[in-house]
Amino acid sequence: MTTPSANVVDKIAVVVPAFNAARHLTAVIDDICRTIPAQQIIVVDDGSTDETSDKARKAGVNVVEHTVNQGKGAALSSGAKKAVEMGMDYVVTLDADGQHDPAEIPKFIEHAQKTGADIILGNRMKDRKDMPFIRVFANRATSAFVSLRTGKNIPDSQNGYRMLRTWVFDKVKLETKRYDTESEILIKAAAAGASIDSIPVQTIYGSEASSVNPVIDTMRFFRMVFRSMFW
Repeated sequence: MTTPSANVVDKIAVVVPAFNAARHLTAVIDDICRTIPAQQIIVVDDGSTDETSDKARKAGVNVVEHTVNQGKGAALSSGAKKAVEMGMDYVVTLDADGQHDPAEIPKFIEHAQKTGADIILGNRMKDRKDMPFIRVFANRATSAFVSLRTGKNIPDSQNGYRMLRTWVFDKVKLETKRYDTESEILIKAAAAGASIDSIPVQTIYGSEASSVNPVIDTMRFFRMVFRSMFW
């Protein structure tokens, strides 16, 4: 894997939405810092009741705080806004619970340089041996709908590990605030002319219970898809 040049890395921010993530956050930040400097990392504390913000500040990263929990989509929006204010060209987003391996950030950067894609999505679907069946089913269903709405092949639309040009957040006005935001971004960005590509990534499943509510979040997703017909 090619090591990204310093001038490219200098224009990349990493946004980490975090809700009660103190347990894993320090290790995640340390791993990100192997590629991206701490001053370019943005942790969005989405109304945590633990030491998430304290851990982030001790690590020397930028901290954006929500006084109450608003949802992952709202956290992504706040982090992207901060990245734009910092003058970054790209945003890499990854989860705070250790399920995304920061060692794969250079793969995203290399692919962005090679292809010029505006959005690069992580794709877990090529190696599903550790993925719970319900996630496989849900990911395939939602990805099929998002692919249909965007007119592009998107194999893993719900993967939060992705790299986006910051202009996408300037151009796209988001209406959702929770997990459906990740699909809304893709649909609206594709309509705005963004190119979208994918690269294979691994996902590390730990012992933590998923914060995704299968019923409520699926309903939110399909409501968003229906509304997208009128955008």
